[in-house]
Amino acid sequence: MIPLTLAEVAEAVGGRLVAADPAARVTGPVEFDSRKAGPGALFVAFPGEKVDGHDYAAGAVAAGAVAVLGTREVPGVPMVLVGDALDAMGRLARAVVDRLPALTVIGLTGSSGKTTTKDLIAQLTARLGPTVAPPGSFNNELGHPWTALQADADTRFLVLEKGARGVGHVRYLCEVVPPRISVVLNVGVAHLGEFGSVENIALAKGELVESLPADGLAVLNADDPLVDAMAARTAARVVRYGEAAHADVRAVDVTLDGRGRAAYTLVTPEGNAAVRLGLTGRHQVSNSLAAAAVARELGMPLGELAAALGELGLVSTRRMDVFERPDGVTVIDDSYNANPASTAVALRALAGMRGAGRAVAVLGYMAELGEYERQGHLEVGRLAAELGVDRLLVVGEPAAPIHEGATAVEDWGGKSVLLTDQAAAVEVLRSELRAGDVVLVKGSRYRTWEVADALRADATDGGAAA
Repeated sequence: MIPLTLAEVAEAVGGRLVAADPAARVTGPVEFDSRKAGPGALFVAFPGEKVDGHDYAAGAVAAGAVAVLGTREVPGVPMVLVGDALDAMGRLARAVVDRLPALTVIGLTGSSGKTTTKDLIAQLTARLGPTVAPPGSFNNELGHPWTALQADADTRFLVLEKGARGVGHVRYLCEVVPPRISVVLNVGVAHLGEFGSVENIALAKGELVESLPADGLAVLNADDPLVDAMAARTAARVVRYGEAAHADVRAVDVTLDGRGRAAYTLVTPEGNAAVRLGLTGRHQVSNSLAAAAVARELGMPLGELAAALGELGLVSTRRMDVFERPDGVTVIDDSYNANPASTAVALRALAGMRGAGRAVAVLGYMAELGEYERQGHLEVGRLAAELGVDRLLVVGEPAAPIHEGATAVEDWGGKSVLLTDQAAAVEVLRSELRAGDVVLVKGSRYRTWEVADALRADATDGGAAA
């Protein structure tokens, strides 16, 4: 963060100082974890039912924090007192960003692919100047300002993904940190249970381009009609990416290798260039095009851009992370989260990677689908069978419709089994996997990753499958 006096911090957040020197300067990070609040830091104390940050305020100051931003006084601790610590953190982030005129804020949203594409964009912008981006999918009312507060006078690019659980959430995040470039990836049924309809999801995602200034830039996915239509909702200039003929930055002649890595010809107004991605999955073509459209607008030459796209790697964990075990089994760890669209993408990648061995899918429950829950799981099961997945392990009773959907497909030559939990899935895999098999692990945040971790640990420990 840029250095600020406590008086400046208090003014920015609408707070008052208690037992604090107004001239004392915050020179370190803003942290809500007292263990990270070292010399020069500002510690933010959030009240909670089980853990109250105010109980750790004195320890944070003893470790070097200049003061504590909180909602109640702590004896002997310099405080910036506010009514709402989360709101104050957002106000402070806005004040810092407003003091950085050379900073370009890039915001992106979408029903799936946000974190991966955020990582791709940040890798490209880092070639153009100092870049700040959040770890993982830190994209809510807390992660958003926390990330913005990492920016300082040297930062040139701030890349932020914007999550939402309802209409108005993206708009709020844009008020905290106004974007100069907005990227919308797609509109799907993820979180349909919270939004109520796909139309509401599109309404919420489009808030990102509505928040742009007239001299800003909207980067829209030309392959998604709901995203493409958002061009009418912004006063900013629009650039489209995708495989559609009307896209400004597009891919043609897409091919996949045996590892599911795409190669394509990048077509831009400046010319064409060959691209060979190191990332697994056909969907990475779209993600990489979104990143390419941003980097191109920021001035990266075509030749350099094409080469840089080929060097992009995974940053956040459990997102199409492919590893090969010594026993010849290949694992696709995509266990961070799941919705019908992202699971379909992962299943297609699995099918494309199958060689002489079998395609095995371990699928868990997909959350937050509302009234679409049963239908979404059925469709995923049907797709797995239609793609010819050889072995389908469905984990947990809530995911049972996946099993139903697969077994309802006539003439499917594979086999599906409904298992009680992750441990049961691991036991099946340990007894059945053999060299040449490719295993996909995918599910919402219900410990599905334990299966992937067990497969990785078996490889590390030398426990080969039968």
